[in-house]
Amino acid sequence: MVNSEEFIKRLEKILEYYSLSAAVFADKVSVQRSSISHLLSGRNKPSLEFVMKVVNAYPEVNLYWLLNGKGTFPHKPEKQLPPPSAPQITPPPAPIPEVKKTTPEKTQAPVTPPQLPLEFKEKLVEKKRDGKKVIEKVILFYDDGSFEAYQL
Repeated sequence: MVNSEEFIKRLEKILEYYSLSAAVFADKVSVQRSSISHLLSGRNKPSLEFVMKVVNAYPEVNLYWLLNGKGTFPHKPEKQLPPPSAPQITPPPAPIPEVKKTTPEKTQAPVTPPQLPLEFKEKLVEKKRDGKKVIEKVILFYDDGSFEAYQL
């Protein structure tokens, strides 16, 4: 169990170490200023949320030291040796293929539309003679979204 009086002394030590007022410390830890005042006066006990906010805001504060008074403050992280690394083998870069600029040749044959059936053509030709307008092209649209175009 956390001894409140000892916790208050450790909290005051943190404030002194960083040369902070209770208000600035509260702002930095993201708690209400009254929370710090109540903790320092002994009115309230520290919550887990408060303790975690202190440890997150000040990485030098050792969690175990803050709660139990055991350990060191400021916390001196243990020297961690980098893991031994195997020699890096990098594959040789792939050769970049040579890009040649070419101009596209126009080899497409003109598209010729299919021819209308003969009986249909005859009916259209009769109607051409009757009116002043001349039919050039007939397009049939099917319900599946396809179409056919006939040039007259």
